[in-house]
Amino acid sequence: MKIGVPKEIKDREFRVGLTPAGVVALTARSHQIFVETNAGLGSGFSDDEYILAGAKIVTTPQEVYAQDMVVKVKEPLPSEYALLHPQLILFTYLHLAADRQLTEALIKSGATCIAYETVQNDSGQLPLLVPMSIIAGRLSVQFGAHYLTKQQGGSGVLLGGIPGVRSGHVVVLGGGVVGTEAARMAIGLGARVTILDVNLQRLGELESLFGSRVQLLYSNASNISESVISADLVIGAVLITGKRAPTLVKRELVRQMRSHSVIVDVAVDQGGCIETVHPTSHTTPIYEAEGILHYGVPNMPGAVPWTATQALVNATLPHTSALADFGLEAITHDRSLAKGVNIQNGHIVYPAVAEAFPDLPKSEP
Repeated sequence: MKIGVPKEIKDREFRVGLTPAGVVALTARSHQIFVETNAGLGSGFSDDEYILAGAKIVTTPQEVYAQDMVVKVKEPLPSEYALLHPQLILFTYLHLAADRQLTEALIKSGATCIAYETVQNDSGQLPLLVPMSIIAGRLSVQFGAHYLTKQQGGSGVLLGGIPGVRSGHVVVLGGGVVGTEAARMAIGLGARVTILDVNLQRLGELESLFGSRVQLLYSNASNISESVISADLVIGAVLITGKRAPTLVKRELVRQMRSHSVIVDVAVDQGGCIETVHPTSHTTPIYEAEGILHYGVPNMPGAVPWTATQALVNATLPHTSALADFGLEAITHDRSLAKGVNIQNGHIVYPAVAEAFPDLPKSEP
């Protein structure tokens, strides 16, 4: 199969869909790889490394998208829509439930669009989302601590405190992978940490993991309100696979937070779980609303591309190899990969996306 790897064009997105090591693995299986020039530079991989690995360097996105499959990191942007075609397999993060424009463009293209974030194994795990969720969870506290500093417009709270002064309070909405990693980082900094989740079994698992170092609360309106009002840093870490994130924190609750506290909503790529949050970018990551600093970058792991690219390709490469070896037949052999198909033959295939856009063409179950 001929596989294209484009240079990402989302703001300050330095990750790339394949590493040179990934190219070696695919070319060993007799596949041809076409990498757009400088696509890997931001992750620390030069064109020469890709050439040595067996790839061909091409100079335009048109040459990349002309192939049988495109493997990338983030969703296509409007300037790339016209490059999509019915014979194409697109393998990348999509997060369609919060993006009608993209969904319509992918339907119109006729391409088969497989989303990393909905590839799901029989135990319910999301293996291609997990590595980026780990990174985003850890970065959420790192960035939150940075923007709490007075020089960045924050309230001036040191999350770890010092003897004689109380530590900062970090509230994590959601106890999944993102929330767990955010809590791990916040605990490491010495912060007071509260995690809220609706899954009692998960709360029990978190107690086994963290013990008395965190406060674990059932996620209801009363507990959310009490926790958020007292927080210095709120981390939105809610995920419902393939669906738009539910709004857990309303604007009136944000108004009651301490002035210049910080919100980092990792769920922003699925619409966000905090009403006042909207997507930002690595160039302009924060804004102030209701006296609170908001961070809404939807591609947070792009800030650490050397780590994130390798972690991503480690997870995606077996599925990329299966698609390269068998084409769309791979979907029929791999139930996990089949759940990743969001758009095919001009129709929405994934149920949660169809639910988000009931008026758009969808495949009948």
